[in-house]
Amino acid sequence: MGRGQQNSGDEPTTKPLSRPSWAGRNYLLLTGATVIANLGSSGALIATAFAVLASGGSATDVGLVAAARTVPLVLFLLIGGAVADRLPRHHVMVAANALSCVSQGLFALLVLGGEPRLWQMAVLAALGGTGQAFFAPASEGMVLASVSGEHAGRAFAVFRMGMNGANIGGAALGGALVAAVGPGWVLAVDAASFAVAGALRAFLDVSGTPVRTRRGGILRDLRDGWQEVVSRPWLWAIVLQFSLVNAVISAAEAVYGPLVAEEHLGGPGPWGLALAAFGAGTAGGALLMTRLKPRRLLLTGSLCVFPLALPSAALAVPLPAAGLTPLMFGTGIAVEVFAVTWMMALHQEIPEEKFSRVSSYDWLGSLAMVPVATALAGPVQDLIGRTTALWCCAAVITLLTGAVLCVPEVRHLTRRASTPTIASSEPASPSDKAEEPRPEGR
Repeated sequence: MGRGQQNSGDEPTTKPLSRPSWAGRNYLLLTGATVIANLGSSGALIATAFAVLASGGSATDVGLVAAARTVPLVLFLLIGGAVADRLPRHHVMVAANALSCVSQGLFALLVLGGEPRLWQMAVLAALGGTGQAFFAPASEGMVLASVSGEHAGRAFAVFRMGMNGANIGGAALGGALVAAVGPGWVLAVDAASFAVAGALRAFLDVSGTPVRTRRGGILRDLRDGWQEVVSRPWLWAIVLQFSLVNAVISAAEAVYGPLVAEEHLGGPGPWGLALAAFGAGTAGGALLMTRLKPRRLLLTGSLCVFPLALPSAALAVPLPAAGLTPLMFGTGIAVEVFAVTWMMALHQEIPEEKFSRVSSYDWLGSLAMVPVATALAGPVQDLIGRTTALWCCAAVITLLTGAVLCVPEVRHLTRRASTPTIASSEPASPSDKAEEPRPEGR
């Protein structure tokens, strides 16, 4: 029955569902791979902690294994960015996925085999962190570079919806599986998810990607990336801002939040609900950004950073769980609006051939101070009190965001009418080849 025809009952036929015209092969491969990998990884974070505890480890041991993953991630990010600007990015992504698959597979065998030792778990966690250090800068910009500029905002928002949904679902499913079958099998599932994700990314069509000329060594590449960052006040200002914003948020939510929940909110149940509401808010924010197309990208995004101070202030009061949960939902929306506008700005402004190096500095700024802040959270609480520490967290976020808005480039950077693509599976038009695209981000 042809299109527009009717059946014998004179009722219109149902139009079959079809993918949006902007969702090409590369976009679908990248989105599918990310959803699959994040489903596994979110559960694996829970499984790793319980694997350490099941082996007789303490809370300190859990922290040591977590640190073992974070330290190489921070150390190798800049090198990972330089490598991704020298080699085909999808090759770097696949190789990083393979390393993560191997490390998580060995971790799973170790746990399923009986009595894993702390040093063994730490080494395997460090391998996983190394893989992430190379994957993260290489992956930045691939999604937005797979769609035309006019659809980039909507495409990235849909991508973020899938990613955030996978994070929420993966954590819930992972927790249930750890309770049902044990952490070893959840780690095995994570290894399999990396294998599938890497296989999907291996099929990316990057025939339209311009060939990069290699000049000098890695150190020169890193200097070029640094010059790209410091030459743009809007860029280094926001990277510097989030080096501290992420740090105090981590201290508030990872250290102070559970303590406040235990003493005032009714325990881990209400705190878990509040965190789940934040995750749901990020999905809602991504949905909002499929419609919203702000002209002043960074002004809109930076204004949405102010609400990030609210959870710390709510914990300082402390606000009851009934008030904290919707507040966390609203904060999740604000975070996602910032994330999409930030990626759009990078995608528009950073040259493609330098994008991974710039992204690695962005990642480094976002992560470097987090371990320091979480380590100092306890001593600071002992020194000035938890309530004062939480109010300080809220003040730092508010003051830094106000300072960033004083940068003229942050207030005035404007969305362009169209941004070309390079990694699309469809043929590029002549105008698309005139200038090459840009990012993904925080």
